[in-house]
Amino acid sequence: MTSAPEVTRALGARVSDRAREWWPRALHFAFTRRGLLIGFAVVHALFFLALLKVMIFGGTEGDLPLYRLWAEQAAHGHWPVIDMPWVYPAGALAPIMAAIVAGPWNYQLVWLLMMVGANFFAVLALTDNLRNRKGYVAAWYWLAIQVLLAPVSMLRLEGFAAPLAIAGLVWLVRRPFIAGVLIAAATWIKVAPAALAAAAVAVSSLRLRIIAGGLALSAAIAGLVVAFGGASNLFSFATIQGDRALQLEAPVATPWVWATVLGLPGAQIHQNYVLATREVAGPGATAAGVLVGYAMPIAFMVILVLLWRARRRALQEGALSRIGEQHLILRGAFALTSALIVFNKVGSPQYMLWLAPVVAAGLLIDRKAWTSIAVWLAVTCFLTTLVFPVLYLPLIDAHPFAAGVLLARNVLLVGMFGWSLVVLWRPDATLVSLRERLARAATTATTGSIPVAAR
Repeated sequence: MTSAPEVTRALGARVSDRAREWWPRALHFAFTRRGLLIGFAVVHALFFLALLKVMIFGGTEGDLPLYRLWAEQAAHGHWPVIDMPWVYPAGALAPIMAAIVAGPWNYQLVWLLMMVGANFFAVLALTDNLRNRKGYVAAWYWLAIQVLLAPVSMLRLEGFAAPLAIAGLVWLVRRPFIAGVLIAAATWIKVAPAALAAAAVAVSSLRLRIIAGGLALSAAIAGLVVAFGGASNLFSFATIQGDRALQLEAPVATPWVWATVLGLPGAQIHQNYVLATREVAGPGATAAGVLVGYAMPIAFMVILVLLWRARRRALQEGALSRIGEQHLILRGAFALTSALIVFNKVGSPQYMLWLAPVVAAGLLIDRKAWTSIAVWLAVTCFLTTLVFPVLYLPLIDAHPFAAGVLLARNVLLVGMFGWSLVVLWRPDATLVSLRERLARAATTATTGSIPVAAR
């Protein structure tokens, strides 16, 4: 008679064999056009189901209650930027106002449909309208980031800025003017994509066309705001929150989070009712907030110098082709964007959507070079979602485990920033390796198999 352990082992072996048999097939299917489209549909259907009850009852989630309020105020003649200073750049009005087209009750539904369209635009850009199979890894990565950051990925303005940034980064070489327009559009929704523009202008030999595209859109937006009487508020987003304290989740706030956990005198986590956020306080916290205000522009200047140095050395080594330029732009964009997060008094979870477009574009341009950092960013996104919203209530009560998860997340952020500085300091080997791989691929690839950006 067969014993129970033997039956268990036999069943386990059978399941393992079936998994080994079906996994390659599933993976192969995922990298077909049908597989990617089905995956895209499934991911967004899950979001639809999760928000279905909210939409049926005319509610909103995430930051959308505030967005809807602004849209309703604008509909009654009191416009952000035009009639009052605003925390966001003027371009953010476009998605916020578009979502109320079917009335306040359907705000969440229209917003979700707009997000589906924005993400599909990103997938099409990464895959050259689904024709370039090498872009499928990047497309799946972008979908994975949406899931990992599910509480914020579809409910924040970054959800619109990020797909525009992805397309801009992908098209820097082939369509530099359009790339400039897209990156400028992303920047006028959320400021962070300005880091991408800075990297592109510092490195690209096509910078004049990129600048022209960016200036054309910026002039149009600024002209509209000025024409409607909002000139005095056009740049209010840059100063309106300048006096805020250190937010709980910001990397620079970590010492005061742990001082509160350990019960050190004067340290505390408290509510800022005006900004509806949690902040830290304690000896030196105010000074730290002032110091990071100076540290961020200094870090920007250091990174731009490293970019200039890397570009010059790559030219001397003969490694700076157009694709090499794009690769270096992505390295610089990652470093600059990381600096915006590391040296920031705020640490909101949606900030991970500032980095994800750079990594997605990197996986398209040079998957081997970007795979490791893509994994680390995915882990960081997972920890970010654990912090907010899963462990947020214990965190504000200074629970050690929640604070430990936040510490791990912030260490990863600082680590990725350090990595970006290292690869900019010694870029030669990476760019030469990229040139050699592209040369080998060009001798064996069939039409349409090389990266989009290299065409």
